Amino acid sequence: MPHIHEQTDQFIPQHIANLLWAMAKLVDNGQEWTPALNKAVTTLLPHVKAQKANFQPQGIANLLWAMAKLVENGQEQTSGLKEAVAALLSLVKAQKANFKPQGITNLLWAMAKLMDNEHWTAKLKEAVAVLLPYVNAQKDQFTPQHIANLLWAMAKLVDNGQELISELKKAMAALLPHVKAHKDHFTPQHIANLMWALAKLGELVELNVVTSTFETLVCISENSQFSQQTIMMSLWGVMVCCTRLSLVANANKNHVLEKHMGDLFTRVQNTSQYNEEDQRSIAMAANWLGRACPVVPHYQTIISKPQSDFRNQLQSGFNKTMY
Repeated sequence: MPHIHEQTDQFIPQHIANLLWAMAKLVDNGQEWTPALNKAVTTLLPHVKAQKANFQPQGIANLLWAMAKLVENGQEQTSGLKEAVAALLSLVKAQKANFKPQGITNLLWAMAKLMDNEHWTAKLKEAVAVLLPYVNAQKDQFTPQHIANLLWAMAKLVDNGQELISELKKAMAALLPHVKAHKDHFTPQHIANLMWALAKLGELVELNVVTSTFETLVCISENSQFSQQTIMMSLWGVMVCCTRLSLVANANKNHVLEKHMGDLFTRVQNTSQYNEEDQRSIAMAANWLGRACPVVPHYQTIISKPQSDFRNQLQSGFNKTMY
């Protein structure tokens, strides 16, 4: 790490991209944020902006992915990081026609992650708008991992207020048929991401498309080894789909989805490890299925200001009578 600080002026753009990508990977795999690592990142960031004219499309995609991973794992959003991100986003527009499927996937995933970590700028919105048409243009070239990551990213963008509804719909319509085409090649994490994404996208995807895609995912997930995290993502997604079906007057109950909800529910283990949101999902699933709930979910009580004032007045009056 000390050598990075000493030799920064000698690094070419590829070196800078590779180093920041490698550091982001280290942190994502559990490497502690040491002072030396933080200094190395801080030292390299200004060179992203300084050499922005010389980065190739793959370097741009890798760098933005690295920025998103660093922020996700605790990197402070300093002015240096914000300037580096802004420089990269301006390059996305200039190089839009040169990104390969992997690059498009990494870029949209990174932008969704940055938005999820409150890095929301006009340039970020513009870069998303520029890239979305290329999802449709390259739809036949995306791998199963690309498809799962792209739909997850789109769901995150919608969840964080992205307004490009027409463009998002076109991109989703291009990708969703490929879920069935690649059904034998999705990992349990991909399946969970897809179920979560379809549930989050809500009415942006037609109900019959959602239902048929869920049924495909259920069939391929029956013998998959799910982690507790992927079980929870899948359980929430299936429950949302069943709820949406129940709101349609003439829709029949989907026994395939309800059976899968029950199967996922029985695989929930070590309930003490779940956060409050997961516990609420478990409780709702138990209620839906008519089963005993293994957790007692905690619901936060929020006292409004008038209630608080009224409570304080009562307390004050009570204290006076005590004397």
